[in-house]
Amino acid sequence: MERLQKVIAASGITSRRKAEELIKQGKVTVNGEVITELGYKVGKKAEIKIDGKLITKEELCYFLLHKPKKTICSVKDQFQRNTVVDIIACQERIFPVGRLDYNTTGVLVLTNDGSFANELTHPSYQIEKTYEATVKGIVSSTDIKKLQKGVLLDDGRKSQPAEVRVLEKRKDNQTTRLELTIKEGRNHQVKNMLAAVNYEVIKLHRRSFGVLTCDGLELGGYRRMKPFEIKQMRSLAKEGKAS
Repeated sequence: MERLQKVIAASGITSRRKAEELIKQGKVTVNGEVITELGYKVGKKAEIKIDGKLITKEELCYFLLHKPKKTICSVKDQFQRNTVVDIIACQERIFPVGRLDYNTTGVLVLTNDGSFANELTHPSYQIEKTYEATVKGIVSSTDIKKLQKGVLLDDGRKSQPAEVRVLEKRKDNQTTRLELTIKEGRNHQVKNMLAAVNYEVIKLHRRSFGVLTCDGLELGGYRRMKPFEIKQMRSLAKEGKAS
């Protein structure tokens, strides 16, 4: 027996969080009965419908993409721009885990496993992400210390402390290249952190996400994640939640 929201997420239709919302809204039935209880458990043979449509389990798949610029982290885009899902040849209904901005490059996971996606993105799991950011201006040591301690963002909340180091300072074009490692995943997190100390990001690349890197993948390249990588990412999430 498994929780209803977990089974729905495993079908690849949506994330566990969204599945919980659908249950609360009374849009889910089990064997013809409307279920609104989040802790409700179902057996393997249960007939589950969302808005009257029967769900079926898909084969779970996990991809690692070296996201290129000019792609949207979404399943579809209302402006007909290229999405990260368009890049991957897969019959299952995969979706990106978290978001990278339109012109941000780097490590991105795509899957149809809603439970796995939730483990990688939920704030309580604290999986490290390392970025390389090029900003306008020469970053001062004072501002580095502010970022390391945490800065007040435009949503009124303070960021968690970050690991920050300078990779390169270029006086010829007045830019600085930084490495930032964070455990949060708020919207436009790195850009907003640097904006809080008055630096504009002109280039951003996510170099690693937990144990995952883009080593060996050209821009726009992808591969299936290895079983040990999936296991390691789950372990990191478990450790992060326990700490």
